[in-house]
Amino acid sequence: MKELTHYIGGAHVKGTSGRFADVMNPATGEVQARVPLANAEELAQAVDIAAKAQPAWAAVNPQRRARIMMAFVGLLNRDMDKLAEALSREHGKTLPDAKGDVIRGLEVVEYCIGAPQLLKGEYTDSAGPGIDMYSMKQALGVTAGITPFNFPAMIPMWMFAPAIACGNAFILKPSERDPSVPLMLAELMEEAGLPKGILQVVNGDKEAVDAILDHDVIQSIGFVGSTPIAEYIYGRGCANGKRVQCFGGAKNHMIIMPDADMDQVADALIGAGYGAAGERCMAISVAVPVGDETADRLIAKLVPRIEKLKVGPYTAGNDVDYGPVVTAAAKANILNLIESGITQGAELVVDGRDFSLQGYEDGYFVGPHLFDRVTKDMDIYKKEIFGPVLSCVRAQTYEEALGLAMDHEYGNGTAIFTRDGDAARDFANRINIGMVGVNVPIPVPLAYHTFGGWKKSMFGDLNQHGPDAFKFYTRTKTITSRWPSGIKDGSAFSMPLME
Repeated sequence: MKELTHYIGGAHVKGTSGRFADVMNPATGEVQARVPLANAEELAQAVDIAAKAQPAWAAVNPQRRARIMMAFVGLLNRDMDKLAEALSREHGKTLPDAKGDVIRGLEVVEYCIGAPQLLKGEYTDSAGPGIDMYSMKQALGVTAGITPFNFPAMIPMWMFAPAIACGNAFILKPSERDPSVPLMLAELMEEAGLPKGILQVVNGDKEAVDAILDHDVIQSIGFVGSTPIAEYIYGRGCANGKRVQCFGGAKNHMIIMPDADMDQVADALIGAGYGAAGERCMAISVAVPVGDETADRLIAKLVPRIEKLKVGPYTAGNDVDYGPVVTAAAKANILNLIESGITQGAELVVDGRDFSLQGYEDGYFVGPHLFDRVTKDMDIYKKEIFGPVLSCVRAQTYEEALGLAMDHEYGNGTAIFTRDGDAARDFANRINIGMVGVNVPIPVPLAYHTFGGWKKSMFGDLNQHGPDAFKFYTRTKTITSRWPSGIKDGSAFSMPLME
């Protein structure tokens, strides 16, 4: 049995807590490795090393830090196949999807190569008589990130790349379900030239999370996961005086107007609803056609496409559209929600409950499902399913469709499909959701914009990646400077004026 490690101080370190979690192969249901679960003492060891290494790293000029990011990009491209295979083996997603996971993280690293420009302050000459004023952006110190299972390459890079480019040390607590790729990323960062102790990986569960939240040296925490845990981390982290950004659940709606190209809509929903087995926070899980005629046309286009989906292990290569879900518990939760949809009166148009794959009967595969005539009081509408299940909620008017998305407690992403520019513009302006697609089904911004939802999909003031990341991982210091040519006697007791 393979036993994984932590990565602390530039070395693979065995766990000492005596606690382990099984790392499963989602396609077979077999245990393929064990990962140690850190206690507070192990986390403290990593923090101590980071705190000692960070000041020297912050003193390295931004251009030299950017060169390490540049070298890291080269190593990611070199090891792309290796990283994707390790990711697919533990997560279950297909190899093309796994490579996409790595590439979207790589793009943020590329953005961070611009750190010298992004870290520039402001300067005002002669703000007053002989007085100059300027600002500088300085690193926070030791920072940390708690990342989810569904993007074990992308989301860690979204966090540690800008944090490190800003001059911070970073401690990563990845998901214990698929920890191998984060360990590989730490190795590659040091191969690129990063000093030891600046990026460390501490595996663990709630005990390690609480140790991160409570450690007084850690200055900021990033998190991506479910909304209940996001609320917990945000509340406890803020109570401990830390800067915190938490990204939670989602229930993303796609509004389909009567004038939309229905073939384009159907193709978009297949990829956005069923890709990665629906285990994406930006997956489209609710289709909202406007008008019954639009809904009937949509269902007619969707059913044959769904019935042709190929589900299987990543080892089947390009013959597979999506793989298993991550754990047996995840599969059970999805199937329970499907049963609730049937019980509560939704029409199950495509039924994937009996899906079974010969030779992989113990794997966590879930066949594709399509519900029609879903209503907003049903559990399958209210809850994030995180599986290959698409719900169709029929709206009679555009305003009703808009209201469905606006009234839902989650506000991560949404989309509208239409040929009407006025409708699209109105939708983009009025919708209370953080990321909006116009004829784009998964509107994940590119690295030089920011990623973040609204409502119960996000807790905090700043988004991920883009300019917000460089704000989140730095503090601004403003200096007012005067070099007088002579010394004058006397003290002033009033507020100084720059006159």
